[in-house]
Amino acid sequence: MKVTIKDVAREANVATSTVSRVLSDNPRISDETKKRVNEAIKKLNYKPNPIARSLAKNETRILGVVLPSDANDLLANPFFINAMKGMSMYAQSKNYYITYAFSKNEENEFENIKEMTSSNLVDGVILLRVKENDESVRYLKDKKFPFVVVGRPEYLDEVLWVDNNNFQAMYKVVNQLIEKGHRKIGFAGAMKNLNMSRDRFEGYKKALEMNNIEFDESLVVHKDEFKEYEGESACKELLENKDITAIVTIDDLLAFGVLKELKRQKITNIAVVGFNNTQLAQYQKPPLASVDINADKLGYQATKLLIQTLEDNKESETTHYIVNTEFVERKSFISNK
Repeated sequence: MKVTIKDVAREANVATSTVSRVLSDNPRISDETKKRVNEAIKKLNYKPNPIARSLAKNETRILGVVLPSDANDLLANPFFINAMKGMSMYAQSKNYYITYAFSKNEENEFENIKEMTSSNLVDGVILLRVKENDESVRYLKDKKFPFVVVGRPEYLDEVLWVDNNNFQAMYKVVNQLIEKGHRKIGFAGAMKNLNMSRDRFEGYKKALEMNNIEFDESLVVHKDEFKEYEGESACKELLENKDITAIVTIDDLLAFGVLKELKRQKITNIAVVGFNNTQLAQYQKPPLASVDINADKLGYQATKLLIQTLEDNKESETTHYIVNTEFVERKSFISNK
């Protein structure tokens, strides 16, 4: 038969409420009583019911993760898998569970958040994306519900967030291309209302400015989604400028499409750079140079920030964490000298 808290109380000759207080490490319980109860727990091999304990403490030890609509095909966009891996690793180490909600569109994403927070299903929420005038961030902030954002929010000091320095990462990439002799550098972006997209675009423009290269609007294409076919379409548009020698993208999926279109047109003298350094990047032809954003660390640090806040039951002194990026140079990063 399963050992119950009553069995432990009987063995230790204390009340069941005393056993509960020992399990929650109540400071009002004497060391002698704690020792006696813990010995009974060990002797009977008692395993506390986590659900019952959570209900008693008015907590679930569950974190809600709202995945945006383009995460539905997880194999096509490995960023989400890697971020989820990092989240799960830290949550598991702290005995927390994670529940995922997949969104059909932006409206459904917001509804998922409201359902999670209003039904006491989770203790905190992790958002994997943040955009300009984000209503989800505003809602959670106004509701004072614990949450963390993967990305740079508008309320930098009022919201928990984890991100890369996307501006700096793109700035460095473009600067390196310029050092390799490139002057006509195309930019392929998507979902420009995302703060991440905006930051990478600003990094691109600043690198041109600092190298006295005039910004050319005809060398910039913003698509709707992070999809390979969008990269193909962007490449076709950018190739209308015959002098272009390099194309930077803000996501590997776009870069895969660029490489595919270049191959179709038998063009081999244009450098291509992606972002995220997904597993498939090294297997492209040619292998794709890409910025590794360490998505697993983004997920890990986001979960750590949130759980620390929940455990401390107060506002954390640390409100954000910047995860380093690393440029992985491969054969698509060719010179123009």
